[in-house]
This record gives sequence, C-alpha cells and structure tokens, in this order.
Amino acid sequence: MKERNILSGFHTEEDASKAADALRQAGFSIVQIDRVGQFPGDGNESIMNPISGEIPSLGIMTLAGDFPNGRDASILAAASPDASGMADRGDDNLNRSVLLTAVVPEERGDEATQIITSLGGMV
Repeated sequence: MKERNILSGFHTEEDASKAADALRQAGFSIVQIDRVGQFPGDGNESIMNPISGEIPSLGIMTLAGDFPNGRDASILAAASPDASGMADRGDDNLNRSVLLTAVVPEERGDEATQIITSLGGMV
C-alpha cells in the first residue's frame, strides 16, 4: 500500500494537538507532534540579567538557544539579525515551530491535508 508523508507547521502545540485529534478521529493512526527550531535546545530555563554579567553568550540570551558543543555555534548565532532585535519577522509563516507529521494512505492524502489546513496548519 502506498503512503503519503505529510509535514505541516503550526504556531502552537495546542493547534497541532487539535489537528492530530481530528486526524485520529478520521481514522489516521500515525500522527506525531514535535517542536523544531532554528537553534538547538529547549531554550532558557531561567531569567537572565545582562547587567550581572552571568550570561554565556548573546545567542543564548536573545535566541533561547542551547549550544552544548562550545562557543563557536553561539557566536555564529549571535551574528543573526534575530539576536539584535532588528529583524523584521513580518511573514506569518516563519513562526511555525510546531511540526505535525502524519503518514496516511495515498488515496486519503488529500483528505488528511484538508483536515490539517482547515485547523490552521501549513502543509
């Protein structure tokens, strides 16, 4: 049986969960939700005070990245316009950091895609 892999982006995990529930109700069983991002790690667990000087790097403080392999990656990330706060993120599609993945039968792929897009997902 041929299958179709559908990758779709959502703004929040709650929106992705609604789509996943709708897909499961429609009979699709292989559905997974993950968080993806431009930088590694889960972000900061504590509030950082730049005045105290106890920040590992600008990339960690402003981008909520976790750079366990040394300072090189965090220095490169700090060169991003996002780190300075001067970047224009006007495009709505750039902030979709929740990934919903579904594996569906080929003949029902359009149906699954329609369910996802109707609930705010970008396929």
